[in-house]
Amino acid sequence: MKSLEEKFEMAYQRASEINQSDLPPDIMLRLYAYYKLAVKDNPQFVSKSHKLNIRNAFKFNAWTQLKGISPNDAKQEYIKLVESITNKTIN
Repeated sequence: MKSLEEKFEMAYQRASEINQSDLPPDIMLRLYAYYKLAVKDNPQFVSKSHKLNIRNAFKFNAWTQLKGISPNDAKQEYIKLVESITNKTIN
């Protein structure tokens, strides 16, 4: 049986192959937030461009809505979300 880390890496690879324009923005933001919480517990949103401020605000909001979730729980939720998007179980 694969470890959580192996499943998470497989889910990340599978998610990376998805065309972003095929997913609704809320799903993309959830993927982003779970990923950030899984790999880094304090994402930074530094923008050098004024145009990116709104995008970063949405990312920050998605992340803060999930704040307090452990990295392992974030990995599990990320895997579940990728499985639901692709209709394929990650074993």
